[in-house]
Amino acid sequence: MGIQGRCILYKKIIRAAAWDTEVRSPLAQPGINIKEGDFILAVNGIPLDADRDPWALFEGLAKETVELTINPNPEIKGARKVLVKTLADETRLRNLAWIESNRKKVAEATGGRIGYIYVPSTGQDGQEELARMFYAQFDKEGLIIDERFNNGGQIPDRFIELLNRPALAFWAVRDGQTWQWPPVANFGPKVMLINGWSGSGGDAFPDYFKKAGLGPLIGTRTWGGLIGISGAPNLIDGGNVTVPTFRMYDPDGEWFREGYGVDPDIKVPEDPTRLAQGTDPQLEKAIEEVLRLLESQPNNIPAVPAYEDK
Repeated sequence: MGIQGRCILYKKIIRAAAWDTEVRSPLAQPGINIKEGDFILAVNGIPLDADRDPWALFEGLAKETVELTINPNPEIKGARKVLVKTLADETRLRNLAWIESNRKKVAEATGGRIGYIYVPSTGQDGQEELARMFYAQFDKEGLIIDERFNNGGQIPDRFIELLNRPALAFWAVRDGQTWQWPPVANFGPKVMLINGWSGSGGDAFPDYFKKAGLGPLIGTRTWGGLIGISGAPNLIDGGNVTVPTFRMYDPDGEWFREGYGVDPDIKVPEDPTRLAQGTDPQLEKAIEEVLRLLESQPNNIPAVPAYEDK
């Protein structure tokens, strides 16, 4: 968005993926026909004024239907009016747009060979996102699993089971392509992106990913907040006390490094400045690494063996 005199120029309309119906920009709804580069001249008939912030006209109008006066040119002549319903919060919209941007970057950089899966938590929304993005991309030659900013939830053993399905068999089909079994599984190289904003279940996920030998962890050390706090009884006055009630240790008898987290195999510091400019060094390293792994462990279906002479 840019401000020019008495109008607002829309340089960019924030868009999630076409299939994301959870939240969409009011300007990207069907029938609105607002394009990047159009100008907003008035809100509910009140012209924009250079003497005050343009967003002042939207105060108190969250989730309300408003009338916008729109024109491809910064003038009232030839303008038209449209009705849009505003958002109360654009955080989720921008989050979905960021995820889709990352998916596109991976697809473009790898010629569509590598899939990108973002896992925001290990709770219900994380399970839904993992399944949704995995089932749509399991047939890629390799995968990048991004669990940066993962806010935890449940213990992600099922996440690992989905990503760690080994090849059990292949079916030679008389009149078509060979089937793999399990039919929904990815046998190619995988890498995982982690950072210091990933904690609790977001600590366990990369820990299990590494234990399962699925691939390298890339980024920065996770938060280190994997501790159980459920089961403490409520107090008689309605209050409660937060008391750690369980803690994880490994099969070898060593405690999980509570308060420390999970180290990356390939350290790539976060660069907020470059991120704000649209460049993601951690994602770029993940793309580089998964393509390198693909050269040594290609995700190929083995050739059909010679048929027996019976």
